[in-house]
Amino acid sequence: MTALTLQLPSHLKFTDEEFEQIVAVNRELRLELNAEGELVIISPTGGETGSRNFDLLGQLWFWNSQNNLGKAFDSSTGFRLPNGATRSPDAAWVRIERWNSLTPEQRKKFLPFCPDFAVELVSETDDVADTQAKMEEYLASGLLLGWLINPQDKQVITYRPHQAPEVLQSPTSLSGEDILPGFVLNLQQIFA
Repeated sequence: MTALTLQLPSHLKFTDEEFEQIVAVNRELRLELNAEGELVIISPTGGETGSRNFDLLGQLWFWNSQNNLGKAFDSSTGFRLPNGATRSPDAAWVRIERWNSLTPEQRKKFLPFCPDFAVELVSETDDVADTQAKMEEYLASGLLLGWLINPQDKQVITYRPHQAPEVLQSPTSLSGEDILPGFVLNLQQIFA
């Protein structure tokens, strides 16, 4: 996805409610808010990336429906990070205890925390360095496990707290480790 960052005057900062209103009246746009308060407009994906993302989400959904250990989310879900950014990973998951701690009103809005697990799928037009910076932002915000999947290079970078990112070249699958016990992502279709 190509992202366009709108530079705004430094004195213009959005509250969470104002950003939600901007998103609500611009439903045709996928918007994020970075930690500097800049609006990031993300364009739609192409067919290959959309298909890969669907495969990824389908596998996560199936595992989650069998285990009921948490809630899974697609790329339209906003997460308000502690640094003030509101981000939308391509796929995300939170433990059921965290979901259950939210009020009904909080569940309807951007979720007020970082997901426990997040995936960013690099498309042909993404800047890999920007996507890596986003993964580092999630990690600094409490992410427990993250995958940056780059189908063009058949590479995955795994992010875990207090560890250097682990680069995997041409893996056939990924384990959810102890964060998503029993979840194994088959990369056959994603790397095809």
